[in-house]
Amino acid sequence: MKLILSLAPLFLSTLVASKSFLFGGNQQHPLADDDLSVPGDNPLNFCADPSDYLLTIDKVDLDPNPPEKGKALTIKAKGNFTEKVEKDAYINLSVKYGVITLINTKADLCDQMKEVDESCPLEGVKDITKDVKLPKEIPRGTYTVLADVYTKDDKHVTCLKATAHFS
Repeated sequence: MKLILSLAPLFLSTLVASKSFLFGGNQQHPLADDDLSVPGDNPLNFCADPSDYLLTIDKVDLDPNPPEKGKALTIKAKGNFTEKVEKDAYINLSVKYGVITLINTKADLCDQMKEVDESCPLEGVKDITKDVKLPKEIPRGTYTVLADVYTKDDKHVTCLKATAHFS
């Protein structure tokens, strides 16, 4: 969960812990939507055209990509908040294993930003690096992660998704 919540806050840079859960393993094959791909070396996609989001993501890089079970994953992300994002912003986070929902929660964005040594208000350019230790045991199957972020006034900050299948 740390990986999802680290990336999520990060630009949602989102998908930090479940992402580590999802994208671990050498047999993983991300299913990508090229038109909405997040720039950089990663399996992330925007949920919709990102031009209306308050966060412009320049890039998100994962090393290694794809992540490997039981190894450290380095996440580097850079983006620009075009408007100030203040306290009480939130993340709607969903993680599914096939059709089974593993996580479906609403989390405080500012609380999650502490995982990447940031705090609210969020504004301007952010350049963040986070190391995450991935678990060794990752069940086979298809996983889907959705991280949808809003300000306290329900302005759309960003929305990121990723799908992976590994055997």
